[in-house]
Formats: sequence, C-alpha cells, structure tokens
Amino acid sequence: LYFSFNTIQSNVKKLKNGMPFKLLEAGESCDNFTDLDLTHCFVGTTLYVRLLLYTRSNLDCGRELNHHHLSSQPLFSLSRPTAFVIHGYRPTGAPPIWINHIVHLLAEQEDMNIIVVDWNKGAANLNYFTAVSYTREAALNLTGFIMTMEAEGASLSSVHLIGVSLGAHLAGFVGANLKGKIGRITGLDPAGPMFTRATPEERLDPSDAMFVDVLHTDMNSFGLRGAHGHIDFYANGGADQPGCPKTIFSGKSYFVCDHQRSVFLFLCALNRTCTLTGYPCSSYSDFLDARCLDCSAPALGQQLAPVLLDCNAVCVPCVSELMYRVDMVTWNQYLRWGVVYIRLHSGRNVTEARIDQLLFVNVASLSLTSSGRDRVYKGAFKQYNVIKSGFMERSFPAALPGAVITCNMFSSLLLSFLIS
Repeated sequence: LYFSFNTIQSNVKKLKNGMPFKLLEAGESCDNFTDLDLTHCFVGTTLYVRLLLYTRSNLDCGRELNHHHLSSQPLFSLSRPTAFVIHGYRPTGAPPIWINHIVHLLAEQEDMNIIVVDWNKGAANLNYFTAVSYTREAALNLTGFIMTMEAEGASLSSVHLIGVSLGAHLAGFVGANLKGKIGRITGLDPAGPMFTRATPEERLDPSDAMFVDVLHTDMNSFGLRGAHGHIDFYANGGADQPGCPKTIFSGKSYFVCDHQRSVFLFLCALNRTCTLTGYPCSSYSDFLDARCLDCSAPALGQQLAPVLLDCNAVCVPCVSELMYRVDMVTWNQYLRWGVVYIRLHSGRNVTEARIDQLLFVNVASLSLTSSGRDRVYKGAFKQYNVIKSGFMERSFPAALPGAVITCNMFSSLLLSFLIS
C-alpha cells in the first residue's frame, strides 16, 4: 500500500483532533471505558470484561450491557447487525484513543449495535504473557454473551468482530468457540509475539468465521507474519509504514507507530476519505513488478464483501490524481518533432493522451529510465527501433500496476514527458 506521507498524516491528524460529539442531556450518566494507570500495570490486573453498547441514539454515552439479560437494555436491538470492537494489549492502562472514532464511523455505515469489549482489566499488565493468557478467558465470556444473543433471536451471520492486535486473536477464539458461524472477523495487525509459531487453533485463522479479513502493517515487529484470513491486506508490504519513525530516538512512537497504523487505516477506510484498494498478489515483490494485473481489486473497509477467497492483497494509495513519466530512447538522434500517443488499458477501458512538440514547454526534466521494448513508426517508410522505454508513476517510487503502453510516436532523444 503506497501512501504519500502527507496523505496518511493528514487523515490521521483529522482523526486524532476529534470528531463532533453530541452534548449529553442534563443529569445523564454514561458508562465509560475503564481508565487505568501505570500503577495498575505494575501491580497487575485481574480479568474483568465489560460490554459497552453504542447505537445511533447514544453515540457519545456508552451503556454497559448485562451479559445474561439483554432485555434490561432497551437500546439493544436483536434485529440490527452487531459489531464488536475488541482492543489489544494495554501496557499503560489508558483507553485507546480511537474508540470514539470507530464507534462514530461504524454508526455512519449502518444502523447497528456497536459493542466495545472493554477488557482493560486483564490487558493492562506490564507482563505481556499474562495478557495473552487472559485472551482465552475473555473469549469465553464474549462467547457466552453472543450465545445469549442467538438464543433470543439474533443471527450469528450478522455479527462482526473487529479485533486489534491481541484482540484479533481473541476474536478468533470467539469464532472458533462458535464453530465458525460468526459472519465476519476483521483482524487489524494481529499480534505476533507468542503467536508466530502457533497452530491455527491457537490464533486467528480463516475457519473462525464465515469471512475473515486481515490488515497487516507491522509484520517485522509486533504484527503476525503470513496470511491468516480469507483475504489479507499488506499495507506497504505489511511493514515499515510511511511517516513512522525510523530510529529509536523517537521514543515510544518508534515501537508502536507501524502497529497502530492498522487502526488508522481502517478508520480512514470507514471515513471514506479515501478508498484503500488492494491488488491480489502472491508476493509484494510481484506487486512492485506489476505482475498482478488480472485480479479484481477489493477495497478495505466495512463494505468489503467475501468475493476473493484465499487471496492476498497489496493496497494502493488513495489519491484522486496520479502523475506519470514516460522516458524513451530512439536510434535517430536528430529527430526533434512529432507526436506521441500514450494509451492506458484497463480491461475494456482505454484512456489516451496525445502529446506533440507544442507541449514540450511542460517537460519537467531530462532523464533516462530503462524498461521494455517497442517500435516507433514514421509514416509508411521509416521505422525507429525504440531501444529503451520506461513508464513510471511519479507520485510513488514504483511502477503503477495495470498500466500498459501502446506507442505510435516520434520522440526526441532522452526526452521525458510529464503527464497527468
């Protein structure tokens, strides 16, 4: 997934700056996410799971659900789809900064029950291994609640579990407990430590739900390597995200930025500020070599449909306009006039650009890029053999997949055209 630094940074900044929230009615009390501090983490916490309900009627005021008596909360509706948001390891005990954002954005997608699974008491431990051990117990707790939902008339196929880091595996355990009948599980950079050598039964895997989609952003550190869903998105190859610190001198951000990026990308997809499109590909290197042109391209987000199974996807950027550079070399070193036609083919759609010598004032630079072969024809009598030609997408450092050049052109030596 190629992202310019400004594109990602601006979207993340908007999310961090907050969203317009409704004012609470006078005297209205809310059930908030458990807020702990480092003292709790040093001492250690014992697992306690709370389920906080949000709907379009109470977006800014969570209501804690009774695990066994759904009828006690009139805001909960069994006829609506239900999304569970499950956080991961919380080494400082502080609430995730993205909780309010994801609640609002999910509510914009559809009228649904949004349940934040607050297992901060359990996840907030300096000992990561303790938090890992609590995931099974928390999963049993959540499984019991969903079984109560089903017993009272809810459909398991309308349940969507969204798990972040360690929460992704917790979601997988819930799905496994329910024999894979859950409608969908979304894993946002599933945790890697303690799960790298785990069997499918010991981590998130495709059998845990009817449809499992996974977004990878930190596979070389806190994230889990490999494909673990029906469809796996690898943002920027699944590691080292643009805009994240490259040295330890940046402090905490150096360790968590890539891992947290999965959440912010998912929020951007929900916010529809950009479409994060993935190209199914067997490897990231094949994607960079533009060898993945024949598959349809799914988009990350709430509306992702299970149309591509057992397929890995690499995402491409959300930009409204791309710029390209065309480099050519011919045998004729004295040719200084003519017309260049460039056609981009995508399925049955063709986009054509015509460039002639009158536009040469817009040439950005003179340079040479080597790639491929083609022939250039002048009238019916002469032909110039193009010994080198290249097509490079200017907004990002690698060739854009899906672009095919058909050349009918005259070109001057080493001339670069910049088109958009």
